[in-house]
Amino acid sequence: MRLAIVHDYLTQGVRGAERVLQVLHRMYPEAPVYTLVYDRERMGPAFEDWDIRTSFLQRIPFGVRQYQKLFPLMPRAVASLDLRGYDVVLSASSAWVKSVQCDAPTLHLCYCYSPARFLWHWSDEYVRTLPCSSLTRSIVRRLLPRLRDWDRATVQHVDEFATISQTVRQRIRRYYGREAAVIYPPVNTDAFRPVEEDEDYFLIVSALNPYKRVDLAIEAFNQLRLPLVVIGDGPCRAALEQLAGPTVRLLGRLPDPETVYYYQRCRGFIMPQEEDFGLTAVEAQAAGRPVIAFGRGGATETVKDGETGVIFPEQRADSLAEAVLRATRIHFSKQRLRAHARQFDTSVFQRRLGAFIADRHRRHRGRADPASRPSGDARPQPTEPDAVIPSEQESVV
Repeated sequence: MRLAIVHDYLTQGVRGAERVLQVLHRMYPEAPVYTLVYDRERMGPAFEDWDIRTSFLQRIPFGVRQYQKLFPLMPRAVASLDLRGYDVVLSASSAWVKSVQCDAPTLHLCYCYSPARFLWHWSDEYVRTLPCSSLTRSIVRRLLPRLRDWDRATVQHVDEFATISQTVRQRIRRYYGREAAVIYPPVNTDAFRPVEEDEDYFLIVSALNPYKRVDLAIEAFNQLRLPLVVIGDGPCRAALEQLAGPTVRLLGRLPDPETVYYYQRCRGFIMPQEEDFGLTAVEAQAAGRPVIAFGRGGATETVKDGETGVIFPEQRADSLAEAVLRATRIHFSKQRLRAHARQFDTSVFQRRLGAFIADRHRRHRGRADPASRPSGDARPQPTEPDAVIPSEQESVV
């Protein structure tokens, strides 16, 4: 099976999507990785030996570091990727590259992290928080409807979707009118083994962006006067440092071993934002630590209220503070927390996604004449979107 992997961009270091990409590359080490732009310096040595193929944006002066300003050119850049000659194209995307178009014999499968936030469910917030002039915001606001039309039309190039959560599955159905199999993303649970030592602090590990709502957590812990440690960096850091009271420490970005140390010893992990899935919540549970999470999005699928954490219903500081106090009154079993997290382990992801790709490839080859395959918006819908490995899938949900 000749397979190619397509990823939006490699520019911001190793985050959630890049961790998934690393697992995909281990599963299919011979597959080239197509991406719009690749920043070799920021991505570090882990990617240097890969076969990475970029779009024309790579050759634009300052295009790699300023790629976000080139978003009007993104549709052309996606169309420029030459994906001829593959049996399967696997796009792993939250924004652009799910719209790649393949020749008729090629099966296009998309592992969709979410329909693009800035185009759909978060577009108003996206424009409002852009670090630019009001004139530029106005131009961006006028461009978004055209990009939404392009996104909805070209996503029909995908033969079948898989996605990271039931939450995103519902968005794909709402915005694209398509079904998707749910295959939870990989978590390296072996890196987060429980320890006996306990320390007196709660923990956040997060990029410091507006939608992460770290401000809400800081307000809650200012009220509670309990210790909170925040690991991560981003554009909101200065404002959050101004907001932080004497019990709150912002440590910036730390090396992985230090971050794991904090996971393993915290009293609880705080997730005040709505996440599409929420890798960090699973990492905390793998370390035997409960999660206090806002009750929307991925947390509703990864955190069991009263067993592996506490869910708070309203995205307000007082609601979070009440949940923290409730968590301090519950005895959580480290063994049960870890057993729950193991259901999201990398090995489970590899088995499920590998089965999904092999099954869809087999069906695709079994169709009659490839020349008779429907094109455009007539691509076939999956008949059993969640039937990758039914018994295991049901055990997680």
